[in-house]
Formats: sequence, C-alpha cells, structure tokens
Amino acid sequence: MDDTTSERQNCRSLQESFFANRTLIIAANRGPITFQTAEDGSRTFSRGSGGLVTALMGLAEHVDTTWIACARTEADVAWEQGEMKMGGGKRPIHLRFLAPTTESYDGYYNVIANPLLWFLQHSMWDVPRKPVIDRTTWKAWEQGYVAINQLFAEAIVEETRQSQQRPLVMLQDYHLYLVGRMVRSRLPPARRPTLLHFVHIPWPGADYWSILPPVMRTAILEGLLGVDVLGFQTHDDALNFMRTCQRYLSRASVKYNRRRVWYRNHATQVHAFPISIDAQAVTRLAASSQVQSLRKELEEMLGDQNLVLRIERIEPSKNIVRGFRAFEELLELYPEHRERVTFLAILVPSRMDLREYRNYLDEVMAAVGRINATYGHAKWEPVRVLLGESYQRAVAAMQRYDVLLVNSIADGMNLVAKEGPVVNKRYGQLVLSERTGAREQLEAGSLVIAPCDIYATAEALQAALTMPDEERRNRAAFLRQQVEREDITWWLCRQLQAVAAL
Repeated sequence: MDDTTSERQNCRSLQESFFANRTLIIAANRGPITFQTAEDGSRTFSRGSGGLVTALMGLAEHVDTTWIACARTEADVAWEQGEMKMGGGKRPIHLRFLAPTTESYDGYYNVIANPLLWFLQHSMWDVPRKPVIDRTTWKAWEQGYVAINQLFAEAIVEETRQSQQRPLVMLQDYHLYLVGRMVRSRLPPARRPTLLHFVHIPWPGADYWSILPPVMRTAILEGLLGVDVLGFQTHDDALNFMRTCQRYLSRASVKYNRRRVWYRNHATQVHAFPISIDAQAVTRLAASSQVQSLRKELEEMLGDQNLVLRIERIEPSKNIVRGFRAFEELLELYPEHRERVTFLAILVPSRMDLREYRNYLDEVMAAVGRINATYGHAKWEPVRVLLGESYQRAVAAMQRYDVLLVNSIADGMNLVAKEGPVVNKRYGQLVLSERTGAREQLEAGSLVIAPCDIYATAEALQAALTMPDEERRNRAAFLRQQVEREDITWWLCRQLQAVAAL
C-alpha cells in the first residue's frame, strides 16, 4: 500500500469516527446545485462544478448534512428547503435556500463582497483614487452584508437547535465573515456548534486593512475570531491574519508559535489548509471521448509547434496583459521561437457588469492584436484567444502544453496550476507567480517568477522551452505526485484533524 492510499484510508476512518455523533452544516454563498424551471413547468437542477462542491458533497453523502446558501434563481426560492439526493450517495442532504431581497443581495454581493473585499484582499485597489466609501457603501454594508450574514446566522442557529447532535459548521469564504460571531452570541455554550471558517482568497498584510473603516474592519476580525478553527490557503495568509488582529484589536492575545488568537474569552486556532483538486476526477475527465476529440482538434491546429498555455478568468488580478507582454519579449529576444511557438489563451469573461473588468478585457485584446500584427503573418498567428467557458476544452489543452503560464498578481491558490501537471502528456513546465498560493506546495518543481517582471517571465518561458528532457521529466513528475498526494480529500482531512485536536 502506497502512502497516498494509506492517507486516504486514514482520512475515511477519521471522517467516520468524527461524525459518529455529529451532524454537518455547510454555509456558503452558493449552493451545491441550482434549480431551474423547464418549459413544461417541471423542476430541473444543475450541479455546481469544482473541487469544493465535490469534496463537501463527498463528505455530505455519509453524514446528516444541511447546506445553507443564497437562492440564485426563482426556482431556488420556490424550493426554499428540503431533502435532495445527489448522485449515488447513501443519504440525501437537507438543502436550504435563503431568499434576501434583490436590493439587499446586490449590496452584499456587488458592493461589499465584490468588489470592496475581493479587491482589498487581492491588494488591487488604486488607493489614491479608489475605493470611495460613501453613503451608498455604508447602506450596502448595513442593509446588505450585515443583514445577509444575519440571515445565515439565524438559519444556522435554527438548524443547530433542531439537531439532536452537536453540528460542525463549515463556513466558506469572504461572503460570510460576520457569521461566526453572530452564531456564537446567539447560543449558550452547551448548545454551540463547532465553527470552522475557510477563506479561499488571500489575506493581505495588516497595513492594507487600513483601507476599510474601523467599524467594518473590526466587525470582520471579530466575526472571524468567533470561530474555533480558521483556515487560510497559505502560511503567509495565516500569519497576516494574526498580525492584522494584533494591529487592530487591542484586546487580542496572539500566540504565533501556537497559531492561536485569544479574544473575548475565546481561542481561535489559525491554520493553513491549501485547497486542491479532485485529481482522480480530472484524470477521468481527461480520458473521456469528448476531451480526446477536443485534444485531437488542438493537435491538428498546432501541428509540431510548441504550446504556451494559460487558462484564466478575465480579471485584473490574473495579470493577463503582462503575460502577453512577456511572450512578446520572448519573441523579440529569442527570434528562433517565431513560427515555432503558439501562445493559446483560454479566457472566461468574468463580472462584465463591472467597468473595471470590461476595460481590462479591452486591454487584453489590444495586447493580442499588437503582438499578432507585429510578429504574425498569413501562416502563423502567435497568440490565439478562445473566449468562453468550456472546462472540457481547457482539460484537452492542459494535456498538450509545453509551458503553462500562471503569473497572477495575487491568487488565493490557483487550481489551474494543479490541474495542468496532473493531466499533461508532454512533461510540460509550470511558470508560476510567487504571489499565488500554489507556490508554497509547487515551488520545487516550477519556474517561479515575480508577476510584474516581464523580462524575468520571458526568460522563464525561454528556460522552460529549452530545458533538457531529463530535467523536464523530473520536474513534471514532482508536480504531478505532489498534487495527487495533497488533493482535495487531503485538504478536507486536514481541517477535520484540526477540529478533532481542539
């Protein structure tokens, strides 16, 4: 039995023993499924994609589980709550949708969570000009973010009171920062659930949090210190959180060596739980007939050319324009790559209702046009862009790349950096930004760059394209083994271990 198999068995045993006398409550902005109403009036649903849903649903199918989320469709609102069996699990989950008003949700999601908190935590604000926190922002905070966090807290308290066993509550991400303290204040100690909160995005240094008004900042910190275990993607994020508490909460006692913050007679353990992918599921998808057909199309398009690949949502933090400029620098410094390398960018439009994102898409396409006009000709297009979301096409491209470029300015983790090495068939190399969460686990097998350094990124692309075969194989093997060992199951197990150790 190899170490990975043994770890999986240990994790299953931990889950069984841990939940022998517990229930599970998951709270997230989005649910695991979304309902729709068909033309004939019947109710249909689509399951959420991604490793988070896969991991949590895999756990939920073996324990009494309630998943609380905001409704996204009218069909979600009509469902309200009930039992739902998904896949071949042993038991259904109790799915509960909250239905805030449109105005309240808009303030919570489109003003506070996105963009205020998201931009802040990715260190993306142009501080001399933005953000502007005015009456509209405060209204969105009080009547949107605070109000919807209260809805979640009330639902969790209600579910806890109805449970015959003590629940574990797993709170997800930056949408629900206030919920932990709200739940703790509403229940007596004997009835309180165990609270675990995982933050999926970066936590910047303490100075950057001065952008927020003290009332908002204090509420967020106090909310997170209401939980028992607080998880971040990296050790740097965890340290930054503890430093932020020490800086802004005068009564907080921070013990760095114990990874603990003591505040208002309660201890919060602070850990790094780097999220990962369902490596087995991605491998199965890569072998599917649909993906293989798409890969064949890509092979016919590329011929014997080398492939530099990036797969991103179109947003400023992904640093797409600098990536193209680095490729442009490569073609200028090393002309031998002209007509021999294609840069394929699979880009998914994101948050196009925000002006910043629309403007960034314009910048991206302008950079592509400039490179193709300068270096391309009738028989060779240096940069190709595919717009739109097709996970199958992305997996097909991951199998074919020679270099995978991930040069984000800030990224909580970046799962593309983990998916690529698992399915790639060409000993492809990973050029990885030092400002991604993935760096902590993958640095030893990657070419690590500073995301703003276009010249160094171009040199890293050159090194990856000209690397000796043995070194390519060794690096690719290390990345694949690392991701397969520390996959989404390992991520979940680490959290349960931390809770069990309380």
